[in-house]
Amino acid sequence: MKVHVESYGCTMNQGEGHGLSRDLAISGHCTCSSSEDADIIILNTCTVVETTEIRMLRRMQELRSQGKEVVVTGCMAKVQEEVIEEMSPGSLIIPPSDYTRFREIFTHRYGCGDLSEPKLQTTTDATSIIPIAQGCLGSCTYCITRHARGTLVSQSIDEITARFKKELEAGAKEILLASQDCAAYGTDTGTDLVALLKTLLRFDGDHRIRLGMMNPESLMRIADRLLDVMDDARVYRFFHIPVQSGSVKILRSMGRRYTPDEFVTLVDVIRSRCPSASIATDSIVGFPGETEEDHDMSMAIMRRVEPDIINVTRFSPRPGTPAADLPGRPHGRISKARSREMTALRFTIGDEKNATLVGGQMEVTVSENGSKGTMICRSDCYRPVVVPSGPMLGGNIWVMITGSARTHLFGQPVD
Repeated sequence: MKVHVESYGCTMNQGEGHGLSRDLAISGHCTCSSSEDADIIILNTCTVVETTEIRMLRRMQELRSQGKEVVVTGCMAKVQEEVIEEMSPGSLIIPPSDYTRFREIFTHRYGCGDLSEPKLQTTTDATSIIPIAQGCLGSCTYCITRHARGTLVSQSIDEITARFKKELEAGAKEILLASQDCAAYGTDTGTDLVALLKTLLRFDGDHRIRLGMMNPESLMRIADRLLDVMDDARVYRFFHIPVQSGSVKILRSMGRRYTPDEFVTLVDVIRSRCPSASIATDSIVGFPGETEEDHDMSMAIMRRVEPDIINVTRFSPRPGTPAADLPGRPHGRISKARSREMTALRFTIGDEKNATLVGGQMEVTVSENGSKGTMICRSDCYRPVVVPSGPMLGGNIWVMITGSARTHLFGQPVD
């Protein structure tokens, strides 16, 4: 059987999709890089907002109309099984909680492939994703992912280390550690993210590690010790810390466990210790009860912190979440206007910050193939730098920054 894994959504989901591909190869199935060549499609779904859910359902329809067998995994497989069955009757549904039995469940339906030789296609990417935990400790009122993934279940340091070693041996030069809240890692097992990083950094080499999203309340507990470990140049100076709102009232309604002032203090601590750090954050606009004053507070905190990246999302009521039934949801027209205003601020900050780097030189890691004859590199703070194709994937090169855009830099390799 030829199988294609098609993953959507967060880095965690992408990493799990790669893991499913490995499981299929172990079972003797040939994994292919496109759905056109495959007999079976593993649709690794996301349902974080309604527009994404609609996209997933349309994709199920498309695949079935093409005569493909569809296996649904990811968050929808856990929280919207009835919707899947209505849209794609008879499809095999495997939620994240059953991934440890994925091979068994898949083989029971489709049988084993040819076990005489490995079937997994090799990748040209230098990047690998390692999920380090499932679920989180939060109780955000808007989040359907919490229902899909459950409470925090951390993998052991030994399990992660073994996977890390295999990825390095396979040639990975950039390894992304993924979780719903990386800073909460180990809280359930008596360890923490700092201990994990110290273990992984025992491996010599010029590889780089990037940490995934970290909720403010979790990061505050380990920030000082984490910054000590991040003195190692092999860890990207990149922090994804979602603030969501600058209003105390809205944060409480969201079920977030920190204040805007605590978020600002956390960012200040990071930048005092690591001035070059990139800060990414998230903002939900149009949450139920959000007034113009609340929105102004969110704009103000972004101007104060000046994040390098602001991921702006309009509130989307998700089935089964408390926020779906909250009153006072702003009109869609108002939410769109607030989203545009926040996005414009994001691009203004990006333009100004990136422009200051033009004319300088920096060492970057060549991480992926770009479009139109380019390659994407990453600086030590994970800032993307677009260079002409030529450098070897996974290599480290020096570049002169020749130009900038709102989301990335342009560079030319230098001797």
